[in-house]
Amino acid sequence: MALVPFDDRDGWIWFDGEFVPWREAKTHVLTHALHYGSSVFEGERMYGGEIFKLTEHSERLARSAELLDFTLPYSVSEIDQACRDTCARMGMEDAYIRPVAYLGPEQTSVSALNNKVHVAIAVWDWPSYFDPEVKKKGIRLEWAKWRRPDPLTAPTTAKAAGLYMICTMSKNAAERRGFSDAMMLDWRGYVAEATGANVFFVQDGVIHTPDVTHILNGITRQTVIDLAQARGIEVVVRHIRPEELSTFSECFLTGSAAEVTPVQLIGEYTFTPGDISLGLMDDYGKLVRRIG
Repeated sequence: MALVPFDDRDGWIWFDGEFVPWREAKTHVLTHALHYGSSVFEGERMYGGEIFKLTEHSERLARSAELLDFTLPYSVSEIDQACRDTCARMGMEDAYIRPVAYLGPEQTSVSALNNKVHVAIAVWDWPSYFDPEVKKKGIRLEWAKWRRPDPLTAPTTAKAAGLYMICTMSKNAAERRGFSDAMMLDWRGYVAEATGANVFFVQDGVIHTPDVTHILNGITRQTVIDLAQARGIEVVVRHIRPEELSTFSECFLTGSAAEVTPVQLIGEYTFTPGDISLGLMDDYGKLVRRIG
């Protein structure tokens, strides 16, 4: 299937408070964000005309901007409405939504006190992050070469564009070797997350998931914890050493793009998608589509 470049599509993008034709939503090559990573973003999904956890995403966008030392020029409620309006303008009821906020080209230097904050929102069709047939069996991951950084070296709880470069490098390396994704450790050597999703493990009917004090606490992660607890399943949040993976029977990833995705392999460790991971995948699907 031919790749359709993202800069050459039909439609509209919400850009600094107004709609512009998709192909005209451009910024200058000396934009601060392009050179210094001063950009934050969100990834959201609309199901059946409703954006799931929209306000939580808009609030996180604002928090991420503040962590990078800039303030959005729009309120959370204004961002919420702009996301809805963009989906409506594109005529979509099932879509992926990408709000992004970044510093412009007024200064191209480390200093950015005079740079304007820009906000854009684009939506497009993105049915499944992983191949649906592969997802049913569980995806395969390798260990990433790169580690999530020490929170004293970077704003690790922000959804900041610059923090994703090591994710891109890790996922590219994994895909070249036939894997779907890569599992990352944190700077101390504990299991952290996949390149764009949080991770859960199952041991004797109990779910274990890494502490996210210093990484992104995914909105889908929080939702799945609630779903598990509603099923009466205990969820333990703790540091997890890589060698502990040999003691877990099931594994799955969560994220707005990944939704709930079972895992069959991480490096040398194997898992079998079972009642808990498949049940939560089903529960999440029913919740976001408002079934039952």
